[in-house]
Amino acid sequence: MTNNSSFWNAIDKLIGDSEVVIDRPKGSAHPKYPDLIYGVDYGYLKNTSSMDGDGIDVWVGSDGKTADAVMCIVDLIKRDSEIKILIGCTEQEKKYIYDFHNKSEFMKGILIRR
Repeated sequence: MTNNSSFWNAIDKLIGDSEVVIDRPKGSAHPKYPDLIYGVDYGYLKNTSSMDGDGIDVWVGSDGKTADAVMCIVDLIKRDSEIKILIGCTEQEKKYIYDFHNKSEFMKGILIRR
């Protein structure tokens, strides 16, 4: 249970076999909450599926193309949970993403580093 390399290899394969679509670029507003501005590019992996029925969510940072962490999220409003893959995120971007998912009492997340 201490060897996580197969998990990260599977994440790498999923990213490598998928198109990354950025539908909420850095600086854009959330479609339902216009006061919520994205500080890092946010999107999904095309032709994948997540708990909400949409593609697997990704945060794409400014530090390369390697998956370097995942956020595990619990959303009490939607009553679901998901992972969000962080690709090429700096430490500052990781902190932003962590804070983004923990600023509301209705959503909480943990960051798991590679």
